[in-house]
Amino acid sequence: MGQPTVTESQFIALWEKHQSPTKIAKILGISERATQSRRQRIQDKLGIKLHAIDPRGGNPLARSQKHPSRLTCSLHEGIVLVGSDAHLWPGPLTTAQRAFIHFCKLLKPSIVVMNGDVFDGARVSRHPAGIWEHEKRPSVREELQACSDFLAAVSKAVGGAQKVWTWGNHDQRFEYRLSALTPEYEGVPGFALKDHFPGWTMGMSLWVNDVVIKHRANHSGIHAVYNNTLRAGKSIVTGHLHSLKVTPYTDYTGTRYGVDTGTLSDLEGPQFNYSEDNAANHRSGFAILSFREGHLTYPEVVQVWDDDRVEFRGQLVEV
Repeated sequence: MGQPTVTESQFIALWEKHQSPTKIAKILGISERATQSRRQRIQDKLGIKLHAIDPRGGNPLARSQKHPSRLTCSLHEGIVLVGSDAHLWPGPLTTAQRAFIHFCKLLKPSIVVMNGDVFDGARVSRHPAGIWEHEKRPSVREELQACSDFLAAVSKAVGGAQKVWTWGNHDQRFEYRLSALTPEYEGVPGFALKDHFPGWTMGMSLWVNDVVIKHRANHSGIHAVYNNTLRAGKSIVTGHLHSLKVTPYTDYTGTRYGVDTGTLSDLEGPQFNYSEDNAANHRSGFAILSFREGHLTYPEVVQVWDDDRVEFRGQLVEV
């Protein structure tokens, strides 16, 4: 057997950058089989795990046998882009939605997550039409088309990344109404929301390594993000409350994070007429989760600045 073309540390650095035996084989000018063999020898010798992405560019998703609605995924190095609460109606995309697509292209995430309430369900809402409304509520069909158009743009922007949609309480309205009125149609294609979006994997939660991503957790109110991570014992990323913030919590086990992913919708949009024009502690934007050596670094947020720009890392980005 010939001498290795790179040292162990160089091979590990290449692997952590590309996470693909096919790419590394081409770089080193050796066979993919030889690349995999060396990967295995290094893992056995050093007691480490060199994670690989699948050929489509994302990490393989799995469903928990104990919790079938829970999706799981490992990620050694990479970015997870998380947006939530788009509450999509027909019409132009909001600033946050345009920015989400822009950052999908810019950051090339391994996983993109729609963290609930993509579908609004305006006509199947528990809130009746109010006297403050000046705009006709869209039909379910119109909303589905708006969701399809936006998600198609996201899919095009992220290429082969894994695409996950965690159910929100508004998303569930689609099936709640149908199951209540026509239970005999259970299982008929089209009667489940997932039937309309086959390119997206749906579940109640996504666990990336030890980080939990779901639409909402047990707690609400101003201290919800803090209480969620305190009680969960894990970093937990939620939507639902539209507050867009990061709250770290440190104890004897180390530091973990509570993250609220804000809202991709317009804060002044007609979807929120039920609030009766009250002030709300809401912010438009989304979250960026970066994983290094299998661990979550300090989460970041992108927040809407004005109609055409968002703020990120102290810079104003036009979208």
